[in-house]
Amino acid sequence: MMYKIATFVLTLIFVSPVTGDVLKDTNRMLCVPGQVSHCVVGVGCNSGLPEDENIPEFMEVDLKRKTLATTQASGEGRSTPIQKQSREAGYIYLQGVENGRSFSMVISENTGDLTLAVAADGETATSFGSCTPD
Repeated sequence: MMYKIATFVLTLIFVSPVTGDVLKDTNRMLCVPGQVSHCVVGVGCNSGLPEDENIPEFMEVDLKRKTLATTQASGEGRSTPIQKQSREAGYIYLQGVENGRSFSMVISENTGDLTLAVAADGETATSFGSCTPD
């Protein structure tokens, strides 16, 4: 019986859609991208984990400092400036360019749902994920 309960709980955790938190008036958040779709012109698309596409497993978003960064625990020490940000109609919009790539993020203030796109010459990576106040 205990095995069935544990299996049920694990199924709920891993099968349920990932959702975030309410982010209204939040200036710092932790975002987790989900499975990534990576497409290359003339080659096609594949899906994989964020780390397989050089996307951090966890991203710290700081709207006051205008930065996206890896967590200290990751040991990566990566940080990218947010060049454009706005809040309107219940969404947070973030954009930037660095090292030949552009990124764009849309985060719902009501649910914490994340949509992420990264583009470079001839390739894209997209992901859906979740954000929570940090």
